[in-house]
Amino acid sequence: MNSYASLDDAGVAVAAARAGADVVRNMYGRRLTRIDKGAGDFATTADVEAEQAILDVIRAARPDDAVLGEEGGQRGAADVARQWLVDPLCGTLNYAVGNMLVAVNVALRDGAAAVADPFSGEVFFTDGETAWVRQDGVDAQLTPTPATQLVDVNLDPPFPSAPGFRAVDLLAHPGFVERFRPRVVSTTLAVAWVAAGKRAAYVTDGGDLAESVHFAAGIALCRAAGCVVTGIDGAPIGRTGRGLVVAGDAKTHGLLMSMIGSRSQKL
Repeated sequence: MNSYASLDDAGVAVAAARAGADVVRNMYGRRLTRIDKGAGDFATTADVEAEQAILDVIRAARPDDAVLGEEGGQRGAADVARQWLVDPLCGTLNYAVGNMLVAVNVALRDGAAAVADPFSGEVFFTDGETAWVRQDGVDAQLTPTPATQLVDVNLDPPFPSAPGFRAVDLLAHPGFVERFRPRVVSTTLAVAWVAAGKRAAYVTDGGDLAESVHFAAGIALCRAAGCVVTGIDGAPIGRTGRGLVVAGDAKTHGLLMSMIGSRSQKL
């Protein structure tokens, strides 16, 4: 672990995400204890152990940094300049029922970030300015593209913008049906896939997602890769933001925003 201290922030993010991904992969298929979080949400022992593995890396590499974890909450002062946002297993329900569509998200607020796919072995990462994917020890720069025409839409509650915006209504919009094909993978791995060109866009309702342990890493990747990133209202992501629309290019983003806007204006 002492070797972690020599890594730059992107290296720490990658090492931490990979440590969490190793736990997630190794515990896959076991009978796992579920920890009820209310409103139908839950964690598993894999979530908890993966977060601890991530925390061990961050503590070894950056002992003075704060960490906000999905499972363990705030560690260190919340108002420090350097805070890591950690979601050790995004897609817990997928994982618990034997679905391999999950992600491990690690992001330094306003800095480096990494998203690991425990089962493909891919780690998407950024130093805050450029984004790459690493697989089998080889790094390739991420290049977003709308070529797939696949748009991932998050249909998981809550829906704070309803009735003005409902993601399910977007799927039935005639323009959406004509131009795109929907996907619902129920994990923020799909946000990283926009940066990688595996998705044309991603849409979700929500509040300030830039500060979310679920979304911070994916948003950082997409920004560094050159994606168009806004809220569902077209405003920049921030404390007063609403949801997320991230697209591989300006045309795709514009089309989606026009569909979202046309629906909102009717309500």
